[in-house]
Amino acid sequence: MSVFSDVPQAPPVAVFKLTADFKEDNHPNKVNLGVGAYRTDDCQPWVLPVVKKVERLIVEDDSLNHEYLPILGLPEFRSASSKVALGDDSLAIKEKRVGGVQALGGTGALRIGAEFLRRWYNGTNNKATPVYVSAPTWENHNGVFTDAGFTDIRPYHYWDAAKRGLDLTGLLDDLEKAPEHSIFVLHACAHNPTGTDPTQEEWKKIAEVMKRRKLFVFFDSAYQGFASGSLDKDAWAIRFFVSEGFELFIAQSFSKNFGLYNERVGNLTIVAKDSENLSRTLSQMEKIVRTTWSNPPSQGARIVSKTLNSPELFAEWKGNVKTMADRVLLMRDELKTKLQALGTPGTWDHITQQIGMFSFTGLNPKQVEYLIKEKHVYLMASGRINMCGLTTKNIDYVAQSIHDAVTTVQ
Repeated sequence: MSVFSDVPQAPPVAVFKLTADFKEDNHPNKVNLGVGAYRTDDCQPWVLPVVKKVERLIVEDDSLNHEYLPILGLPEFRSASSKVALGDDSLAIKEKRVGGVQALGGTGALRIGAEFLRRWYNGTNNKATPVYVSAPTWENHNGVFTDAGFTDIRPYHYWDAAKRGLDLTGLLDDLEKAPEHSIFVLHACAHNPTGTDPTQEEWKKIAEVMKRRKLFVFFDSAYQGFASGSLDKDAWAIRFFVSEGFELFIAQSFSKNFGLYNERVGNLTIVAKDSENLSRTLSQMEKIVRTTWSNPPSQGARIVSKTLNSPELFAEWKGNVKTMADRVLLMRDELKTKLQALGTPGTWDHITQQIGMFSFTGLNPKQVEYLIKEKHVYLMASGRINMCGLTTKNIDYVAQSIHDAVTTVQ
């Protein structure tokens, strides 16, 4: 008998199982609206032109080698990443109370941050500190904080299914009732999976309660620039909280806005009260990284660093990001227009009111099942669709399929 005989079979990760099912489907009109990755209008992955250019520069740079990076990562990458999040004129950066930890994607940044908080926040090794995640949220949020040792993961109100928008009243009420020092995971922009973000005035109300209630802010920033096409607009909430004096964490991912999905390029930006607190925090981060992946990989970080630290390449990258964001916005307009033209029951204004890669359609599980089995349109059971999976070639078919699902299945 194997020593692994008692190991249970884990369920597959839903979004990757959906992609596997899609690949096995031979239907000529099949459409994949599941996995969160950008696609061109030909439904192909896009290597950003600026990334290709920088990759060539790296290959031709004889000064580069494959020595270990510092444990906390490539210094120029870390500083540039934090600057993108906080802005060129960030007072916190000028006061030298901002630091970064290069991580394996946004997930790695979340995990390193979660591990640190479990060890050193609100006491020593306080596993009982409540961690709040939005309802709904990206599925990994629950798992990351659970695996880091936290035992009290709670949902906070976010999505109002009836109005297909933000439940601000419920959210603020949860903030008021949360125990002091609770950790709240906030989506910086392009909320996953709903695509619904607070307005600037709503963010101010959220910040006011969190400051008064002494709650810890952990931003997940996976889509900066990709949501609206503007790096500054998409980082507004982060910068406002910092301007209000919050000490906080920001998990940054460059998978979407650089198209570097398989390079796993992330950064954990730490904003501390002062440089002395930052120094001690980074020293403990270094200990955690050392026993996790020891040293981060260089290729993806070099691509991002060279781009962010060159004015010309940075400007080109912003243009590439806007190209992606604009295509997503166009697909939103097209889908809403076509659903309305078909007379599809219900309101579809939320399609264009939402932002970013994902749209929370409001379709129920039975309608989703119908779309997959009868129409070969693959989407998450929650009704979330990846707007990048829509193209000028398939949008009519998808709109008609959604119309059929809504009118056929209740």
